[in-house]
Amino acid sequence: MKVLTFSLTGVLLLCPPAFANSNTELLVQGVITPSACAPVVSGGGIVDFGKVSVKDLNTHTYTDLPRETMLLSVRCDGPTFFTLNTIDNRPGTAASHFSWHGLGTTANDEKVGDAGLGLYNPVADNVSVRTITSRDGGTTWMPSVMLSHTLLTAVANNDDVTPIAIQELDAEIRLITHIAPANDLTLTDEVPIDGHATVQVNYL
Repeated sequence: MKVLTFSLTGVLLLCPPAFANSNTELLVQGVITPSACAPVVSGGGIVDFGKVSVKDLNTHTYTDLPRETMLLSVRCDGPTFFTLNTIDNRPGTAASHFSWHGLGTTANDEKVGDAGLGLYNPVADNVSVRTITSRDGGTTWMPSVMLSHTLLTAVANNDDVTPIAIQELDAEIRLITHIAPANDLTLTDEVPIDGHATVQVNYL
């Protein structure tokens, strides 16, 4: 997550010497926020299921891997209105839920599975709060624990659904992971479980 970003754009034209007065444009853009926030996930954000044997996979239904929990902390310079979302770095490979995160594909381009994330037991500035989500860019909100690339997640007071400004957030990220039915996968060689997602902070 970058607090101050620069976008440098331009076009270089190759012209004969007679047209030496040709020019190009340079555009510098960015947003300076009043306070910056940094997200951190425990364990470096790595969940390693090790080797999963083919014989342990369901033949015709999805196989649930053991559920894992990580800790998420967000620290801001001061009270800040922000949302969280994810970027699925394996886009298009989610096998069962469009809002979950893909686990890559086999050599035959078969979807290995997917993983869903949820935020639980959120505490903001040492006070218990609730998580809320929006599917329309923050126009409307509803109580939900989802953390996804398809929606925005914020925190609110326990009796409300309006985002609040906070400086510190601590919560559990609970991970649900499914492997596709064995009959849908070519498993003659080892297949990596290759999920990768980025947690992103957005300022309201």
